[in-house]
Amino acid sequence: MPHFTRRTFLASTASLALAAAARAEAYVQPVNFVPGSGPPVAPMLPVTETLWGHEVTDRYRWMEAQGPEWQAYIRAQGEYAAKVLAAIPGRDALAGAISKNTGAVAMVISVQTGGEAVFIERRPAGANTSKLFMRDGVAGADTLLIDPDNYAKPGEHAELDWWQASPDGAYVVFGISGGGSERSVLRVLDVAKNTVLPETIDRTNWASPSWLPDGSGFCYNRLQDLPPDSLDYEKNSLCWLHRLNTDPAQDVKLFGHGVDAAVAVQDIDAPGIAATPGSPVAIGVLETGVQNELTLYAAPLADVLAGHPAWAKICDPADDVTSFTVSGEEIFLLTHKHASHYKVLKVTADKPQVANAVEVVPQSKAVIRAIEAAQDGLYIRELDAGLAGLRRLGPDGKITQVELPFPGAIDEDSFYADTLHDGAWFGLESWVRPQTICRAAPDGTVTQTDIAPLPPIDVTPYASEEVFTTARDGVGVPLSIVYRNGLKRDGSAPLLLEAYGAYGITLDPVFMARWLPFLDAGGVFAVAHVRGGGELGEDWHLAGQKAQKYHTWQDAEDCMLHLIQAGYTTHRRAAVIGGSAGGITVGRLLTERPDLVAVAIDMVGVSDALRSEFSPNGPPNIPEFGTVKTEQGFHDLLAMDACQHVHEGVKYPSVLLTTGLNDPRVSPWEPSKMAARLQAATASGNPVLLRVEADAGHGIGSTRDQRDQETADIMAFILWRTGDSRYQPRV
Repeated sequence: MPHFTRRTFLASTASLALAAAARAEAYVQPVNFVPGSGPPVAPMLPVTETLWGHEVTDRYRWMEAQGPEWQAYIRAQGEYAAKVLAAIPGRDALAGAISKNTGAVAMVISVQTGGEAVFIERRPAGANTSKLFMRDGVAGADTLLIDPDNYAKPGEHAELDWWQASPDGAYVVFGISGGGSERSVLRVLDVAKNTVLPETIDRTNWASPSWLPDGSGFCYNRLQDLPPDSLDYEKNSLCWLHRLNTDPAQDVKLFGHGVDAAVAVQDIDAPGIAATPGSPVAIGVLETGVQNELTLYAAPLADVLAGHPAWAKICDPADDVTSFTVSGEEIFLLTHKHASHYKVLKVTADKPQVANAVEVVPQSKAVIRAIEAAQDGLYIRELDAGLAGLRRLGPDGKITQVELPFPGAIDEDSFYADTLHDGAWFGLESWVRPQTICRAAPDGTVTQTDIAPLPPIDVTPYASEEVFTTARDGVGVPLSIVYRNGLKRDGSAPLLLEAYGAYGITLDPVFMARWLPFLDAGGVFAVAHVRGGGELGEDWHLAGQKAQKYHTWQDAEDCMLHLIQAGYTTHRRAAVIGGSAGGITVGRLLTERPDLVAVAIDMVGVSDALRSEFSPNGPPNIPEFGTVKTEQGFHDLLAMDACQHVHEGVKYPSVLLTTGLNDPRVSPWEPSKMAARLQAATASGNPVLLRVEADAGHGIGSTRDQRDQETADIMAFILWRTGDSRYQPRV
């Protein structure tokens, strides 16, 4: 269930309004507002089972079937939440201001090159969804190629899930899904004719297409032909070869379960094949669920296409290789084996086994996050003290530092290079500086392009700082703090702390355009880079995984305590937010320390960790969180399970949970269980709301308007429940 699209959550709005309200209002006791008889009450039908000698009761197991009674219940929860949120004074004004602001920003997701063309995925200013454009060269005029709105069904939006241009730029393979479902349908665009080829391929949610060097076809991953709610839906996928202008029914299985007896494949492995222009080598890839460590094989591409490859194993997960890139007959491997901050190894096609590798980029103080091969060398994206770095390994073996235009972060989706072109593309931004799309040249110069137009935002009133705070066990935890200049540390500010902590994902600086109105209202936005993330390397990730997972939410608790003690806020003005796997962090913080914050925002969050693996996306997540099928795994998951730690009679803070009915990553029954459990147990009288989006999923692919409305609800809820007099309902 890797994370929801945090970048679009934070970065889709510009602050063109509320600039004059740069102060926090004096605290008032929040007004309670309970329409009618309150939220719908879920029937309790307890199921008790004994797991590893421990008796566990699930009061709402019936919800997992997502039958008609649950459908009626969750929609009623959504209607109740909408009624409460709509009654907050200032909520609609926030929504209007945010909508005006988002329309002023053009957000670039990624850039690729094909032939002489530059392909750009961008959400244009004023648009609701991202679209694919092409221009001839860096300075050419944009031509619209793919607009997902043209594929939308009545009552449902469509989104561009993924795309890949062919090496010569003649074709683009792309995936479109509807309603936030991520259930992609693959299509191919003929760029010159601006027409879509007749072939379509469904069940390509995570296709990871790789074009053949001659552009005649591509390899892609396809899921089994099963219902999306099947627990086996994401198991035993296969890698196929499709040739252009042919019937997909004729596609050939190339890699995966049952294809080659010499290649051992687990049921949660996602197989793929990567081909590289200018290289005779094909790389067979097995991604084991969400596990970062890969199993890789190499074989001559010609043999793979002929149907008789002799796959040579490069590495397996024990070798800790998390990424690779190919240049000619050289294969570069990114690994954290004996190198928590990562290093780069190189093998050759004739001896591809990792045992034959030589180290070409040693571990350093900075954490290497990604590598990309270009025609002129290897580009290395890294993270050091919260800020991005970029280095280049030349053909002569010399490593040089690329000077960036300003201190900031390189967005992972925007980092791109290919072996047919010199240089590398990347998007650079900071907490208080808008995104710019840059191109690094072989000589180390960096050009800022016009691909991401600078929005009309005055960023001079805002500031950010990177600090370390000390956790209860003495470990230093990185903490980012963003606020408006002139902030008084007298505890009067509402503060929102974001925390995640899973999969080794990093919460890098992202331009705070969406949340500048919160800062203008006197608020503070902070990010706790808790254990379980990758900000300080692989050891940081492992320190917040499985049996060590408690560090994740306790780091968040300790960061909040630091912010309170430093005078940024007080308990009654503090809020915490997390999404997806960050639901574990938020859920366990509010159950372990219900007195710590006034508000908890749990977005599409994992709330019932003991039962997560019994959802379609559960098995792929076992490598990160564990399984109840082992005793240790059971105890680890029980400790993470927020639902199991809710107790009657406790005074819980105000809670806003969110879900999308088409969520393929965290099944909607998890947030609905958590909402029901909290509503039944809390003794505080604080609201517990479940915000439900029918035309959405995990947040990936949500439209600009959907995010505008969601942000307005979250911001208004926080300002209401942290005692801002301007947002108190009239009762």
